[in-house]
Amino acid sequence: MAKAWSCVLHCLTYVLPPNPHRPLKLHIRHSTPFVTTLRANQPRRQAHTSCFVRHSSNSSPAVTGTSKSQKVEAQRLSKILAAAGVASRRAAEDIITAGRVSVNDTIEPLPQRKVVPGKDKILVDGNTLAHHRQKQLYFALNKPKGYICSNKASLRDQQTPRLVVDLFSEWLKRLASKPSSSQSLPPRLYTVGRLDVQSTGLILVTNDGRWANEVAHPSSGITKEYIVTTSEAPNKKQMRELTLGCLIDGTQVQPVDVQLESSDPAKRNKIRLVLSEGKNREVRQLVSSVGLEVTYLKRVRIGGYRLPTDLGIGQFTELKAHEVRRVLDKGAQANPYL
Repeated sequence: MAKAWSCVLHCLTYVLPPNPHRPLKLHIRHSTPFVTTLRANQPRRQAHTSCFVRHSSNSSPAVTGTSKSQKVEAQRLSKILAAAGVASRRAAEDIITAGRVSVNDTIEPLPQRKVVPGKDKILVDGNTLAHHRQKQLYFALNKPKGYICSNKASLRDQQTPRLVVDLFSEWLKRLASKPSSSQSLPPRLYTVGRLDVQSTGLILVTNDGRWANEVAHPSSGITKEYIVTTSEAPNKKQMRELTLGCLIDGTQVQPVDVQLESSDPAKRNKIRLVLSEGKNREVRQLVSSVGLEVTYLKRVRIGGYRLPTDLGIGQFTELKAHEVRRVLDKGAQANPYL
């Protein structure tokens, strides 16, 4: 019995940190009460097995193979430009090969050139590249007709409608005029998903590529809600056929929900559609398949975020942190009015 208690005390000297001001009292249930004292200056015996972990008040975690100053790894120049929000990876390669980028005051024509962020001096069109990641921006825009959801500057001509990102030009000018933004590149904004040129309503705009991909990818389970105005009020048969869906590009597409927007006879030509797909002109093709013509199409919700009723056509608002989270929130998506 004495050997058993000796083994218990031996374990405790390695598991429990000593306190010089308070003795340790050990009470064993269902047995004879036993009281002992472990002092801080008591010499410790060498552990016999590796299962004991010795704790000490002045001990610190072991550092394995890393120095205090972490070495920053060199990265491809095109990757650094894309991470800083200058352009997509492929577009950044075109910018570099066009001779618009210099490294340490020398024009660098090779996208694969390895540089060290924060150490090498990188300029794009004479502007200093911010070595830290740009602030992530998230906007909700009430898209007007006549604008396309593309970031290709080549499409901006007299024959093609204007780009959605053009609506942010004045905001970007004000941002560039701030002293803190001098000599740094403006954020690269792009749309999350798309709305066709004749459609209006909610479109998300950001410079956060990871978040944009998560919202747009079908695996996220994000649904989108539309208000469709038709040339005439649909009958019961047409509403039933809308619910069943139709074939689009060889794939059966079926709405998540279909209902009339209002019971008011004057508004019976307005249909509320909820979709989980993201095919091009999907809403228009669904409505056309049942013999109805779309006269006006507006998107009012993406995921758990609903278009603010006071946001005018062509206006945008910067999303707060909780609103950004709400977009991907399945609970908010199920109850978007809460």
